[in-house]
Amino acid sequence: MVGTQSETGAPAAGLPYSRHLPDWRKRMSNQVAYALLVYTALQIFLTMGALQGRHGSLLPYAALILLVGAIIPACRGCERRWRELDEGAAHDPALARAYCRDRRALWAMAIGLPLAMTALLRLLGWYFAR
Repeated sequence: MVGTQSETGAPAAGLPYSRHLPDWRKRMSNQVAYALLVYTALQIFLTMGALQGRHGSLLPYAALILLVGAIIPACRGCERRWRELDEGAAHDPALARAYCRDRRALWAMAIGLPLAMTALLRLLGWYFAR
């Protein structure tokens, strides 16, 4: 029986890993891809909403380009830890807590940074419009 597990939940000795055990590398890679999409969409729509004011400025456009470009290396760094796991560690249930922690941090960054940037742009717009 290929992929059967012992009573501890680990794969039986010498057998391939079960499909029922999570592959943390693939899961984190998927989370990073989704977070990048959400981040970019929020950044575009929120920043464009902040641009609807009467005063034209290049600052929001520059910030948009900078932040979208800067988030990619940050996400790659987050993903690198998981991508470098060997086959045994990639299916280790003991990494569930670390995965959840990293996933929460990734999504907090993906959602929080566009919101913070929009708030900063609105604050700067208000300050300079006075």
